[in-house]
Amino acid sequence: MEKVAIVTGASGGIGRETAAILRDRGCVVYDFSRSEKPQDGIRHIPCDVTDESSVKAAVDAVMREKGRIDILVCCAGMGISGAVEFTKPEDSYRQMDVNLFGTDRLVRAVLPVMRKQRSGRLVMTSSVAGVTPIPFQTWYSASKAAIISYAMALMNEVRPYGIKVAVVMPGDIKTGFTAARKKSAEGNDEYSGRIERSVSKMEKDEQNGLSAAYAGKILANAATKKRPKLVCSTGFVYSFLCTLVKLLPTRFAQWVLYQLYAK
Repeated sequence: MEKVAIVTGASGGIGRETAAILRDRGCVVYDFSRSEKPQDGIRHIPCDVTDESSVKAAVDAVMREKGRIDILVCCAGMGISGAVEFTKPEDSYRQMDVNLFGTDRLVRAVLPVMRKQRSGRLVMTSSVAGVTPIPFQTWYSASKAAIISYAMALMNEVRPYGIKVAVVMPGDIKTGFTAARKKSAEGNDEYSGRIERSVSKMEKDEQNGLSAAYAGKILANAATKKRPKLVCSTGFVYSFLCTLVKLLPTRFAQWVLYQLYAK
């Protein structure tokens, strides 16, 4: 039986690559995103993850067409940067709304279906920044750290119903996400130019990072493998980094992050 998969944010970047790989693996794939960028064999349904009614309407459309949902991969996301002191509340709220609560809206919409099926797979996109919080990208880091905690708690809530949960933490990936980041340099003089230096270094790392196709394969594996890793990152280097941060004394780990992104 063909598996029915929903991928949010599949109009570009990691989400688009994930959707294509799932399609090639024999899944019926639905792209939930605000804008349609046609992709062969993938059905687009308009969906704004920050709008409860939009999410419900999109999930209902899939159920009318297929009557089941086997996989949800949450890739929709956005990023902001800037000093906490100068970040507007509406920007920090939107950051959490898209990344964390947007994921939650989709999960809550599909869980009743999966629970009745006694099967399903929920894959959430976090970030290495969720484990190694990046200065001047505090709210982005916070949203991704929250996704990890959310997923880890959820997996034990839904375990009795045959539903599996996995989290993927991409590192530096070369996508349009970099250009789409909402940047604020307000307070750069007060912070001795450190805001712009930090974000510039991060963006350089991203543009020299892994491909979206590579990250998409990791997400697709998490969605289709019989026994997926509960939490994984994209590649050995980032896996090693996440492990190292956990093992190092917190003071030393923070000093390293300061040298890299805040000095």
